[in-house]
Amino acid sequence: MFKDQSRIWHSDWNYNLRDHISFADIQVGGSYRTYVLDSQGTIFTDFDGPIRYDEYGLYTQFQKKFMEDRLKLTASIRYDKSELFDGQFSPRVSFVYSAGERKNHNFRASFQTGFRNPTTQDLFIGLNVGPRALVGSAASNLTRYSETINVSNAGVSEGNPSTVTLNGVNAYGLSYTSESVQKFLQTQNTNDLETVQQTPLVKPEQVKAFELGYKSRINGFDIDINGYFNIYNDFMSGARVVVPFYGLAGNDITNQANINAINAISRGDRRTYDLYTNTTAVINSYGVGLGLVKKVYKDFELSASYNWASFDYDETVDPAFRPMFNTPEHRAKFGINNDNLFKNFGFGINGRWWSEYEWTSTFADGTIPSTFVLDAQMSYAIPSIKSVIKLTGSNIGSNDYLQVIGAGRVGQIYTLGITINP
Repeated sequence: MFKDQSRIWHSDWNYNLRDHISFADIQVGGSYRTYVLDSQGTIFTDFDGPIRYDEYGLYTQFQKKFMEDRLKLTASIRYDKSELFDGQFSPRVSFVYSAGERKNHNFRASFQTGFRNPTTQDLFIGLNVGPRALVGSAASNLTRYSETINVSNAGVSEGNPSTVTLNGVNAYGLSYTSESVQKFLQTQNTNDLETVQQTPLVKPEQVKAFELGYKSRINGFDIDINGYFNIYNDFMSGARVVVPFYGLAGNDITNQANINAINAISRGDRRTYDLYTNTTAVINSYGVGLGLVKKVYKDFELSASYNWASFDYDETVDPAFRPMFNTPEHRAKFGINNDNLFKNFGFGINGRWWSEYEWTSTFADGTIPSTFVLDAQMSYAIPSIKSVIKLTGSNIGSNDYLQVIGAGRVGQIYTLGITINP
């Protein structure tokens, strides 16, 4: 079983310079975080004691209004440093312009840069999940993970040892792509085997994000529209590779070392690894969102929203890339709420729907079906004791549904609570 006593120690601070600088709102701040991985070797490669590493960040933000307070400019820059990677600068700028006599037509635009550091799992996992093993990509992790595996009788008869010991160096070194091995096992055509010379160790992912938005109230409707476009470089991804127990990965049938490796693949003398790396392809993600809220009869409030999200990349640049986008292309929500249906009583009904989408991860792959979920809540106020009793229910009247392949299904959840305001 997993024995995970891992911890994160996090601190942050912020200081507003309003008492010292009057022409603009200027803030400075920072954060410091320490990771302590302690799974006793059941998840991470911490067999000989906890793994610890630190990271910190510093930032400043400038905000000022212009044009009779109609235009608000916000600009910031942040520097983050993990002891495992080079430091990262993240500048950002945004504009909000309020048009109209009552300044109720709000247009916004922003440009941001950002990064994502590899997770603790990306770096230090060392987990045998049966058909394959997951090996983190920190440089120090490659030799920390190793396993000794039996060689087939046919392999031993050719003079190979009866057991082999493989570690992360083998996994990230010369190997075959998993997709090409599966194809070769079907066709027995050695030309189908594709060699991976070296899987690069994972590094931080970079993003440039553009957003446009509009928010206003028109004819009683609260409207919020937004669109975004993101450009990712060094997008973090997984690589699934196959290491032969003997020989040298390759498909040259005139090379004896390659022939030995091909024989190892054919006999099952092979080990599959899931690795953590970055794709060389440029990934674009983009989407739009629309939200509407309107007060109707008495205190009833109707709300609805729709979001569309998608991504693309050049598959010819990195055919083995596994995107792990794990996001439905279409999502919609609706709701009807009334906090004062009658004296002291309120209620709300909300529905959520998403379209079918593919789930990809190092643990399991599969299809998440299209799902509709209905939630509801009722509240009753008791003024004499300054309290509110609330009953909520999620996924009412529906079957259990999937959100993650490899995890449990989500059923119905009901809660009864009381809030007391002394």
